[in-house]
Amino acid sequence: MVPPTSNRQEALGQSELFLDFQDRLSRVAPVDRPVLLVGERGTGKELAAQRLHFLSRRWEGPLVTLNCATLSPTLIESELFGHERGAFTGAEGRRAGRFEAASGGTLFLDEIGTIPMQAQEKILRVVEYHFFERVGSSEQIEVDVRIICATNADLPALAAEGKFKQDLLDRLSFEVLFLPPLRSRGEDIMLLARHFGSRMLYELDIDEDLSFSREAIRSLENHLWSGNVRELKNVIERAVYRAGSGRIEMIDFDPFVSPFDDLPLREEPISSPEERHAVNFSTGFKELVGAYEQELLRKALEEGRYNQKKSAELLGLTYDQFRGLLRKYRDELDL
Repeated sequence: MVPPTSNRQEALGQSELFLDFQDRLSRVAPVDRPVLLVGERGTGKELAAQRLHFLSRRWEGPLVTLNCATLSPTLIESELFGHERGAFTGAEGRRAGRFEAASGGTLFLDEIGTIPMQAQEKILRVVEYHFFERVGSSEQIEVDVRIICATNADLPALAAEGKFKQDLLDRLSFEVLFLPPLRSRGEDIMLLARHFGSRMLYELDIDEDLSFSREAIRSLENHLWSGNVRELKNVIERAVYRAGSGRIEMIDFDPFVSPFDDLPLREEPISSPEERHAVNFSTGFKELVGAYEQELLRKALEEGRYNQKKSAELLGLTYDQFRGLLRKYRDELDL
């Protein structure tokens, strides 16, 4: 097993959408202008910001990150611009902000759409004139910072509603890079799955090669991935951990499924299929199919001793598919 070569994460992919995005990123990286990264959660906006920084002429300077959504409106200005002693309650000394810390390098502002209007005005001044004042001071401080911003919000719509400064949006949008969602990068899914799975095997000290069953691959490739690469990473790492080996047979997308779902649903013996169902061909096609599906569910539950994961395997279904059928026929099956 080959150990990881670096602690710094790398963006991986071979799909056309991914390679096109990386090409556009590489072209704008050396240009000392703001870049706006737009994408769904989990698409890798912070990784893209890191790549922009390390491919720029500022790569030897600092890369300072601030997630604007984690701060209250009253603290965001202090975090960005610093403050003087006594500027507000609890300000016991002078403190430099993120702009000063990033001088000579790059400042990455994640979730830029959450910044209040007053702070937006001050950011615009820094972008235009490279000067700002700490909170509680009138002294102007000069900085040399490249700004990279990221959001999953519709900033033009927010600007139209008066919730984001149009002038600031114009200045931050020298280049706008849209990160493709994982569901649009079909050929990258298994590439990333094998990457995350192999790293997890190494972390768990399991000296085996990673492999996936056909059912596991089908499940991964058909999933919608609303949480994108971050969700995929969590799903694969959990699958390797639970399997305790390099062979992944099933994929569990929902970690919140109760373990009590696998307990027997009832203790009394079930009647025979003949007693439960006599097929009447005067019944409609959908009703006949439904009756057959119910019969298969009953047989699988009985043979699997009411362990739902085992019963799903007997039918060649994923756990999620089996649970969906149980919910569909819950009343008919008297569960």
